Amino acid sequence: MDLRQLRHFAALAENGSFVAAADVVGLSQPAFSRSIQALEHSLDCQLVDRSSRELRLTAQGLLVLEHAQRLLLGAHKLRNELVQFNGLSAGELRFGCGPTPAQALIPEALADFVRAYPGIQIDWEINHWDALSKRLLEEQLEFFVADARDFLGDPLYQVQVLSPSIGCFFCNSGHPLLARASLTLSDVMQFPLVAPRLSPSSRRAMARVSGRGDFRATVECGQFDAILRIVERSQAIGVATRQALQAPNERGALVELRLDDLPELRFSYGIIRRAGKLVSPAAQAMIAAIVEADQRQGASASGASQ
Repeated sequence: MDLRQLRHFAALAENGSFVAAADVVGLSQPAFSRSIQALEHSLDCQLVDRSSRELRLTAQGLLVLEHAQRLLLGAHKLRNELVQFNGLSAGELRFGCGPTPAQALIPEALADFVRAYPGIQIDWEINHWDALSKRLLEEQLEFFVADARDFLGDPLYQVQVLSPSIGCFFCNSGHPLLARASLTLSDVMQFPLVAPRLSPSSRRAMARVSGRGDFRATVECGQFDAILRIVERSQAIGVATRQALQAPNERGALVELRLDDLPELRFSYGIIRRAGKLVSPAAQAMIAAIVEADQRQGASASGASQ
């Protein structure tokens, strides 16, 4: 058994046929079949049910596939991290974040990172918090940025809390609410609400503010640009942080709503890693860039509020 054979077997399982898998790995079909047969011989078991017209793995095949995927991932991570120890001139980085940090914080940090380390290949995933946490535990991501409150105290995660973000409601510049001399939360709740998919802690915070038993937006969306477009083209009210809304606000198309009875709504974002797991040098550098960008944005927000 060697990694090459395991890679061939994983390709077979992924592509569903000997012909397609052989093409993917760049072998002739006879050579590919011999590689799978050699793996079966070395493990002394049958991996593929050859009596079926469709490709099916045996029970032993499914077990081998599970271990093969872990071994191949581990080998890839080892090569990647060894390359990065030579000065971050090459290698790859995989991380994720929620829709709100993706609007301002992460692009600013990524700009700094790309300037400093142009040779690193980056796979940046924008998704909601529960999908990102699953990807982290499966070791498909090295870290992600999302609402930290649901991960604090969980032994599976290590959390580095960032500066608090202030939440707000916003609408388009022609919205009828802007004609009123004063606004309350009940006025806002008469309109459809558009927001990213919120974590349980954020939903509870929004429920307390809105006086509801639970909070669900009329439209939940994983792409912040889509939320902005919906609000720009309808009477829906958007939910965001002031940092995320800053750039769209500069264009004048969107306006933050100032409510007389709205208490300060805080979102607590953080950098979330697997507890007890070392991250690659590239991940360490990216985390440092995020922290620096967060500090700059926090200082800018404090100056603007004074």
